[in-house]
Amino acid sequence: MIKYAVNYLKNVFVPLNKVPDELDINERLILARTEKGEEVLKAFLVNQEIAALFEKNEKTPKAFDFIRIMTQEDMMIYEDIKKEEITSFFKCKELVKKHNLTMNLVQCRITFDKGKITFYYTAPERVDFRELLKDLTQTFKRIRIDLRHIGVRDESSIMDGCGMCGKTFCCASHLRKFESINVKLAKDQGMPITPSKISGTCGRLLCCLTYEYQNYIEAAKGMPPVGSTVMTSSGLGKVCYIQFLNNTVAVKFEDGKIKEFEKSELEMVDANINVDIDVPRMTNYAVDEKVDAKQLKQLEDDRNSSTGNV
Repeated sequence: MIKYAVNYLKNVFVPLNKVPDELDINERLILARTEKGEEVLKAFLVNQEIAALFEKNEKTPKAFDFIRIMTQEDMMIYEDIKKEEITSFFKCKELVKKHNLTMNLVQCRITFDKGKITFYYTAPERVDFRELLKDLTQTFKRIRIDLRHIGVRDESSIMDGCGMCGKTFCCASHLRKFESINVKLAKDQGMPITPSKISGTCGRLLCCLTYEYQNYIEAAKGMPPVGSTVMTSSGLGKVCYIQFLNNTVAVKFEDGKIKEFEKSELEMVDANINVDIDVPRMTNYAVDEKVDAKQLKQLEDDRNSSTGNV
């Protein structure tokens, strides 16, 4: 039975092997052997029910081997490595600039055993970094160099942070796979189509736009479309906007007044009345930015937004 796990990249919990029974490593920094080499990670005690699910699930990551609890000497080495990562990051950045490459360096990581140094970068297109790699091998000797291309969504997931909702980025907490997202999801949910309100730190559409989308689709069934003529208890009017979550429809009358009705209180009729409907408004949000079609298209661009190469 799995007893301990470590919190790895993108908040993925990976089981630990070879932990002595008498050792308590809960919430302690430990040294573990990963596919990248020896790395410093924080260990957690796994609930027995969760451990049972881990055992059954085919998607549970392959366990890392426990090496030892970090000693005081290890911590001193670790601090030096963190400083070296910062220095190495800026050295690599200078070389990128020297070769005039269109790549944005995101992060540098060095394994505890100093066997591998990984540079994470984003780029809008394929980068020929052969000359850069030659310079890097001259700069960082006797260490394996890995230049790893990641997407802008992957960048947010490894850098971590909080979204506009005040919670940790979904990509850095529970999301394992990025879904394809387009502006239509925001429109159907009545969100303001303004880049600052529907995009995340990564510069792409919010992942959470997909979470409740199906609920909105279900709520929209049977609703009269915006601009259609309906009969109400107050007379004929035109639907000017819909409140999906409240299951209500706002109707505008010939005198300019707007009233809200339950869906069951309305009857669609084939008639044309003298009522002007403004730009279809689904919520009370106001558009406070000039919407640029090119900018919206960029928000939808999923090319290289996620490579899963973390």
